[in-house]
Amino acid sequence: MSKRQLAMVMDLNKCIGCQTCTMACKTQWTNRNGRDYMYWNNVETQPGRGYPRDWRRAGGGFDDAGALTRGRVPDLARDYGAPFDLDYERALNADAGHAPPAFAAPPPLAPTAPPAYGPNWDEDQGAGDYPNAYYFYLPRICNHCSNPACLAACPRKAIYKREEDGIVLVDQSRCRGYQHCIEACPYKKVYFNPQFNRSEKCIFCYPRVEQGRAPACAHQCVGRIRFVGFLDDEDGPVFKLVTKWQAALPLHAEFGTRPNVYYVPPLSPPRLDAEGRPTGERRIPDAVLVERFGPRVPEVLALLEAERERKRRGERSELMDTLIAYRHAEMFKLDAAYYGAAKPKAARRVIPIVAERARPDGAPETEA
Repeated sequence: MSKRQLAMVMDLNKCIGCQTCTMACKTQWTNRNGRDYMYWNNVETQPGRGYPRDWRRAGGGFDDAGALTRGRVPDLARDYGAPFDLDYERALNADAGHAPPAFAAPPPLAPTAPPAYGPNWDEDQGAGDYPNAYYFYLPRICNHCSNPACLAACPRKAIYKREEDGIVLVDQSRCRGYQHCIEACPYKKVYFNPQFNRSEKCIFCYPRVEQGRAPACAHQCVGRIRFVGFLDDEDGPVFKLVTKWQAALPLHAEFGTRPNVYYVPPLSPPRLDAEGRPTGERRIPDAVLVERFGPRVPEVLALLEAERERKRRGERSELMDTLIAYRHAEMFKLDAAYYGAAKPKAARRVIPIVAERARPDGAPETEA
């Protein structure tokens, strides 16, 4: 049991799907060495199949009795999508070496062979029919669960929760790449590195957090949707959104892992009738959001609508002011001094990803 739990809240009403968070994570942690397909942070369009494909149907987590359920390991090419090359030759040079007529459009930059799947495959597609089509963006990272299925499934005890903040990490010196953790994680946020034959996942940017800095995905978010802090910090925005106002909900709590990433569900404009008149019914069906965020969705949406109306009337709304996030720094309640005092004397060793290189035999080697 961890002394405290670090958590994140994401306000889906402000996410614009720009993928800045994704690129912040990718460039810092997973841009090489067997991690090309890894997106520790990704932003999905919902309703959609997600990344990896159909992860919500891939199984894992715990059943109603608390027993670990077995899922499946996503197929690297089918579910994540095989990397593909772009045909620069065709796009930059005319066919058969002849320049196209001045009025002709240049050939598009396209893959050399049609890909079958990949990140953001169904981006901006959504569901519904005109004029009531709808979608929303869903950013996802490891939930750093209080009851992690990945930890329960690992026979090597290579996965653990840090005592000081509940961040879930993989001890790279113990991992042997059995992939039971990937089967067990219902969110499919543990990845297999085929180059080093081990599992890897989001580390909540703990080297940044220990310095009092927000994770890269949160710090770089242009929409200011991500709040970071401890669940027991009554002065922090995370406590207020999750506990005080209860406006933030976990994703698929029914998986039984007790996730520590929460979401403020998205509001939406009203549906239109056959004459184009607003019906008063929300464009995104409540059932779609309830399936993902649980039965309290209608209650939370009603709260958000009421507080938004108060703000329109010029009245004070602490909830709306918090979600608006006027000051970027106030979104993150972290304390470097706490980590200096709370860090265990014999903390587990985790091979630093940024410092490794491959030996000739393919095994990882770490710098001193």
